[in-house]
Amino acid sequence: MSGQTKRISVGFVAVVATTIIFWVPFYFVIINSFKNQQDAALMSMSWPKTFEIFSNYKAVLTAADNMLLRAFYNSTLLTVLSIVILVFVSAMAGFVLQRREGGRGSSLLNFIVLAGLMIPPAIVPTIWVLNSIGLFKTLIGITLVEVALHFPFSAILYKAFVATLPKEIDESAFIDGCGGIRLFFHIIFPLLKPVTSTVVVLTSINVFNDFVNPLYFFPGASNATVQLTLYNFTSRFTSSWNLLFADIVLISIPPLILFIFFNKKIVAGMTAGAVKG
Repeated sequence: MSGQTKRISVGFVAVVATTIIFWVPFYFVIINSFKNQQDAALMSMSWPKTFEIFSNYKAVLTAADNMLLRAFYNSTLLTVLSIVILVFVSAMAGFVLQRREGGRGSSLLNFIVLAGLMIPPAIVPTIWVLNSIGLFKTLIGITLVEVALHFPFSAILYKAFVATLPKEIDESAFIDGCGGIRLFFHIIFPLLKPVTSTVVVLTSINVFNDFVNPLYFFPGASNATVQLTLYNFTSRFTSSWNLLFADIVLISIPPLILFIFFNKKIVAGMTAGAVKG
């Protein structure tokens, strides 16, 4: 078997495996969200006898006083705020960590950042801290939690990408009288667009799909996020699998669209720093 034939065979097997693992379950969920209650309870992949698309999705969107619509608003707002803060904080941290690598205290700072990836978050102490400063059950509190949890990975990505930028840029800017803040925001930050795209897409999907953190740090019916609606609807629609599947489809659409359109930017941003850094 030639090398080209092997590559084609491996690619074919990969496509088939991807289809079976990802797209078949997704098809199962979608097709059952179109069925009535009795047909969906059979858990089959057969075509619907009667389509109940409008009634199913309307019932889900209006259930529990429009909980899903509020959840989409909460999740979107949480995601946007987290991304904005995370991008600026982690970009500045990555820039400083890379440019001062080998300097005084750099080893300790790098260890602290890496420790954030290895040490799991502590639920009870975090709740105590948020409650002590009056941020428990608030949007600001859960935003800070999301930023803190995603900061180490994002800072490492930025640090690797900053390594691809020559230090002569910094030196030229300082010679021209450019300060540190101006150097970062006017010169360095615009050059970080590839890795920024990666951080934005990956973190958006993670924050939007987060279940555990909103459950612990942002409880309350009015504070529900999209993943928490799935948890709430599991008991509400125990016998109505068609409505539960419809809820899964609705909350899966935004991350899926984001990933489909920006998956190339994710790969480009991660490999650029990995290869050159």
